[in-house]
Formats: sequence, C-alpha cells, structure tokens
Amino acid sequence: MKLVLGLMLLTFSFSSFAEVLVGLVDIQKIITTIKEGKNVQKALEKSFNDKKGMLKKDEDKIKKAQEDYKKQSMVLAEAARANKEREMQEMMMKLQNKTMEYQREIQKMEQDMKKPILDKLRPIIDEVSKANNVAMTFELSAAPIVYAEAKKDLTDDVIKAYDKKHPGK
Repeated sequence: MKLVLGLMLLTFSFSSFAEVLVGLVDIQKIITTIKEGKNVQKALEKSFNDKKGMLKKDEDKIKKAQEDYKKQSMVLAEAARANKEREMQEMMMKLQNKTMEYQREIQKMEQDMKKPILDKLRPIIDEVSKANNVAMTFELSAAPIVYAEAKKDLTDDVIKAYDKKHPGK
C-alpha cells in the first residue's frame, strides 16, 4: 500500500512539474526590422540630420567669432574685449540650450512615432506566444533570462507576423 501510494505521489509530482516554455522577444530588434519601424527610423534620422545641420551652422558662427576675437583682442579696449567675450559666452549658452531642446524634440518624436507600433505589437506577441505554446514571454532587455530550462526566441516570428498584419507604407 505504501509503495503504491509513493508511486502515485511520485507520478503526480512529476506531472505537476511539466516543462514550462519561456518565450523571449527583442523589442528593439523588432522595431528596427519591421517595415513600419524602418520608416520611423528614416524619419528620425532625417529630423536628426536636419537639426545637426542647424547646430553645425551655429558652431561655425561661434568658431568664426572666436577667430575674429583672437585677431582683434590685442587692439581692442578692455570694455570691448569684455563685451566680445560675453557675446561669445552667450552664443555658446544658446547653442547648448538649442542642443538640449533638439534632443528632447527627437526623443519625443521617437516616443510618439513608436507608441502606435508598440500598441499594435502587444497583441501580435500574444498571438505568437500562444501559437508557440509558451507559458510566459519576456522582453530581452527589460528582463534578461539568465537561465530557463526551456526557452524560445520568438523575435523573428513576431517580425513576420507584424509585417504580415501591418505591411507598412
């Protein structure tokens, strides 16, 4: 009787510890690979390069002002020299402020452009996870799984499913 009971408990305990398959997705790779994400990346790069060009013009103006100041500093009166130094400092402060403003604009633009993709991505990750019989799916950068007995990278499957459902422009 004890032997039968022990075997039943042993059998039950093994079945309750059935293999749990963990799904993994790389959201960043998905966004940079899907057609819609590539369009977002192109728009961000264009905006970044436009702003970079404007900042370069301002930097060039500052360099020119510094060169002119070096040439003239020996012949300028003390008040005029102090005035020129203050002007250059103001120009550099404006450039720094503009740089920070542009960084914020690019970050906001990125968030605004990626949000609709992420919203459409969640149900696709659910579908792909269910189709692959995974119990849980983790985003690689947010919760890196150091070890799981059974894990499956769903990233490529999600990319294919997303592009099929949302072909992009």
